[in-house]
Amino acid sequence: MAATDRWSWPRILGADGPAAVICIRLAVGLVFLSEGIQKYLYPDKLGPGRFEKIGIPAPTFFANFDGVIEIVCGVLIVIGLLTRFAALPLLVDISLAIVFTKLRELRPGGFQGVEGFWGMVHDARTDVAMLLGLIFLIWAGPGRWSLDAWLTRRAQHDVLA
Repeated sequence: MAATDRWSWPRILGADGPAAVICIRLAVGLVFLSEGIQKYLYPDKLGPGRFEKIGIPAPTFFANFDGVIEIVCGVLIVIGLLTRFAALPLLVDISLAIVFTKLRELRPGGFQGVEGFWGMVHDARTDVAMLLGLIFLIWAGPGRWSLDAWLTRRAQHDVLA
């Protein structure tokens, strides 16, 4: 395989996976899209107010930045456009969310009275599912029912024509 074949758009987009990948794309993309929107709908509880409460510096900037990333990348994942690229910033996003919010729950007091590991695991279930869903999308690609697949087919058709 030539070096240029490894870096071709069809190979990078990798949209030849099963159509069923749309289920993972919808689950992951819609959760991030919804969370991004809610940062603006409920700024005191889920946006800058929450970021300030958990000790993130420049909470307004980072909450708004995070909201934009979640909305834009969530939409890209839902429609299957540049899926692997869109998953990368969300992978950073969810990893930081786990570090800043979930790992702190291991301290005494825990989550809703459930202290330590089990309280943290309970509260982190969606974060872990999103983390693994993003890793899956980066690994497997967006599947055949995606704009990435359509673009790949179109590019291959144009080359053959």
